[in-house]
Amino acid sequence: MAQNTNNYGLDVLGEALLDYQNGKYTEDIKTFSSLDEEDSIPLPYLFRDFNQMPKLEQKALELCKGRVLDIGAGAGSHSLFLQKKGLEVTALDSSPGAINVCEQRGIKKTIVAEILNYEKYSYDTLLLLMNGIGIVGSLDYLESYLTHFKKLLSPNGQILLDSSDLIYMFDQEDDGGYWVPDNGTYYGQVQFQLSYKGEKGEPFHWLYIDFKTLKEHCEKVNFNCKLVSKGDHYDYLAKLTLRP
Repeated sequence: MAQNTNNYGLDVLGEALLDYQNGKYTEDIKTFSSLDEEDSIPLPYLFRDFNQMPKLEQKALELCKGRVLDIGAGAGSHSLFLQKKGLEVTALDSSPGAINVCEQRGIKKTIVAEILNYEKYSYDTLLLLMNGIGIVGSLDYLESYLTHFKKLLSPNGQILLDSSDLIYMFDQEDDGGYWVPDNGTYYGQVQFQLSYKGEKGEPFHWLYIDFKTLKEHCEKVNFNCKLVSKGDHYDYLAKLTLRP
């Protein structure tokens, strides 16, 4: 979750990344969510190299082509790998601290912006990893984001994203189905709050989406949606391309 965490001024993610980059690592980011009471994001993991990444991320990076926009770049680990590989990559994040870290790590092109406010260039690959499509927050906004992504894509461009189906968190019934409470919202919509060194950021919403639902919404806005590969635990990598 490297993006959409700086909407309200307090850059919790950026502070933590800067501390780690500058040798001041003493603790990890704490997360509080509507899924569980408390968890954490280990800072060293956000600075991992290619060999330490999950296979889905490795596959996505191998599929990147041309001019790449790394949306929600965080500490820049994906951008750094692609840059070393020789691709023209731009790291984008709403966190000024995260982009500061990207620059310190040697990433040449960076942008501090919310993705919906950015449409300056066209790209051959839009990259959204670490459940990157979660930035949309709610299923209600997914098609608006996808429509905006069209403005950023070259004619033969692609979107590579990974996500997870949270259905496994619900009780399974005897017939193999799952009992999901009907509370009026999609079950993959989660509220998060980050905390670092006693400072809490504002709560924000994050979307985890199953592949079938993603594909249905993609087709409504004229995207092809292909399942590239599945992970070990209800996660997957998808590739989106514009229909002719």
